[in-house]
Amino acid sequence: MQKFTFFLTSALLLPTLSCKTVKPTVPQTSKAVEAPVPQTALVPYGPAFAALWQQQSAEYKALCFQAYNIAKLRLNERLQQAHEKPLAIVTDIDETILDNSPYTVHTSLHGQSYSDKTWFEWTAKAAADTVPGALSFLQFAASKGVHIYYITNRAETEREVTLKNLQHWHFPDADNAHLLLKTTTSGKESRRQQVAETHDIALLMGDNLSDFAVIFDKLPSDQREQVTKQSAADFGNRFIVLPNPMYGDWLPAMFQYNYKRSTPEMDSILKSKLKDY
Repeated sequence: MQKFTFFLTSALLLPTLSCKTVKPTVPQTSKAVEAPVPQTALVPYGPAFAALWQQQSAEYKALCFQAYNIAKLRLNERLQQAHEKPLAIVTDIDETILDNSPYTVHTSLHGQSYSDKTWFEWTAKAAADTVPGALSFLQFAASKGVHIYYITNRAETEREVTLKNLQHWHFPDADNAHLLLKTTTSGKESRRQQVAETHDIALLMGDNLSDFAVIFDKLPSDQREQVTKQSAADFGNRFIVLPNPMYGDWLPAMFQYNYKRSTPEMDSILKSKLKDY
């Protein structure tokens, strides 16, 4: 997204003194000086445009409502089926049930990419709004006796503020027992298996493919697409996907998850992936 600089030109009305015209102090030139056209930069400014879409687009809200409407249909089907253990829903938090777009706006407009420091400053506020449709669906599920487990890659140091944010909106099962945070790895499979030991998992919800199954973890872009096609029948069935154009594994997959690359280098790689004509 280009970073634009706007200039405001005003007309100055100069007073006359002793019937003499005051001459302008800035010498006039015959040719106006044009401001240089800034170079486009996808990193770090691009995510602000994605956040703008998330915040202002009715289509974003429609996609979320669509996802949770499908989730309700699928859950009602599961409730009619026999199950040996209590039913549970496993859900991600960020961009699945809580909206963190203000963080993306703040960092992008300050020319910054993600950092633990700025992220912790944001989550400490416990101020994230809900993703459209998320709260009503999970409250419906809880009313049917379904347990809700929150599997997130937020850090253990964020436990208190995360629960505070969830409890502020009255999300069901927002307690320590149902909040499974990142420990030694960002992979979520071991935590999903932990839930599966005591529950039958009816649905998995997330904005990132790794929220659903280990087969999606840390794959390059072409393999992510291939495995997604192979798993097509699961989406809208057992997997409920929420839109997130701001961040996710789709982004680092394009530069081999090498976060040590410089900002210009990452920007160049991302531009090389764009299809132009």
